[in-house]
Amino acid sequence: MTADELQTLIEDATFDYTMGDTDAALAKLARATDAVPDSFEAWHAAAEINFSARRFDDALVAATKAHELRPDDLFINTTLSRIWMEKGDKTTAEKFGAQAKILGWKDQLKNPENHQGGL
Repeated sequence: MTADELQTLIEDATFDYTMGDTDAALAKLARATDAVPDSFEAWHAAAEINFSARRFDDALVAATKAHELRPDDLFINTTLSRIWMEKGDKTTAEKFGAQAKILGWKDQLKNPENHQGGL
């Protein structure tokens, strides 16, 4: 699968989800992650859609895979925090939440022009 084909598949899955077809979206993301197991974007999308569908165990599996690929990504740390909170593990949720805050602060220091006027 080419990078363009992968991107199109993820975008199609996102569209399916926004149109209310969660199962079709997840099927496309499964195809994406099977074809390109190191696709952070596909794993993260799968985590978010599963989370929204309240499939927390599946969301956790997908988010963990995405985190393995990009542990310093602000958004996947936030996603993991939300998942763990829903699963009732406040301590683990707080760990990922704190990591997300640190990553956000680092980004603010590196790119202050992107954070003008709001903290």
